[in-house]
Amino acid sequence: MAGLLERIRRAERRPFHAMEPAAARAAYETAAEVLDLPRAPLARVEDFRIPAADGTPLRARLYAPSHERLPPLLYLHGGGFVIGSLETHDSLCRQLARRSGGAVVALDYRLAPEHRFPTAVDDAWAAMTWLAADAATLGLDGSRLAVGGDSAGGTLAAACAIHARDIGLPLALQLLVTPGTTAHADTASHKLFANGFLIDAATIAWFFDHYIDYHHRHDWRFAPLEAEDLEGVAPACLLLAECDPLVDEGVAYADRLRLHSVPVALEIARGMTHDFIKMGRALPDAHAALDASAAALREAWNP
Repeated sequence: MAGLLERIRRAERRPFHAMEPAAARAAYETAAEVLDLPRAPLARVEDFRIPAADGTPLRARLYAPSHERLPPLLYLHGGGFVIGSLETHDSLCRQLARRSGGAVVALDYRLAPEHRFPTAVDDAWAAMTWLAADAATLGLDGSRLAVGGDSAGGTLAAACAIHARDIGLPLALQLLVTPGTTAHADTASHKLFANGFLIDAATIAWFFDHYIDYHHRHDWRFAPLEAEDLEGVAPACLLLAECDPLVDEGVAYADRLRLHSVPVALEIARGMTHDFIKMGRALPDAHAALDASAAALREAWNP
């Protein structure tokens, strides 16, 4: 990991916070899969649309290793609510489908600053409820729906799990990879890993400022740690990175879930940084994280 960070530093890439959002999206899309595994072939890779709550058709992509009636994972990509797309996380979704044996449905939720909070949350909730009700139209088993995501997508997945509990929608699992859960990025790890560990403090602030007003940041839909009651939410699998500004809030969220009697599996990848799960060409730890995610999904889908 240290070697990768040095190579990235020497490349002198312009930081996201020094760009306009459109340029940052293009830069991320160009670089997102450089270190990721090659896109694995699957029996099904299909683009389709899911209606948002306001009727907007949202792009989505189905990944499945077979044509059987598989349980689905709704996957929400990372990117600070500002960048990221179906393309930036295509390889990751293929790996999750291939290794778990289930289907993955990736959602292209709307991004800030064009669509500020809570649009991304609303889009994620709409996709979750649509899949629960209409997965059969894709040949999938919506009764075993799971939600997951990395970074900002992990935040959205956690909010989905709380909302699912509130509306009486059972979920098999919430898979949270290096999720954000706090309101103000003020934990000790945010200070310790503020610079030089792939995602820096200035970029996190840039993401947040584009996405949500400061006075709204204690809303649990943005900061799941702010939720008063987590009892009854779906079992959780959290995969964290030791050298990540977000690691402390991930651990804190796991603790809160356990405090409310939610089953939690927690893994912390030692020496890894944010986004390590997408670096399978270079890091054995990425393969281990993918395998752990797949195992958690299989166990949740086949109790």
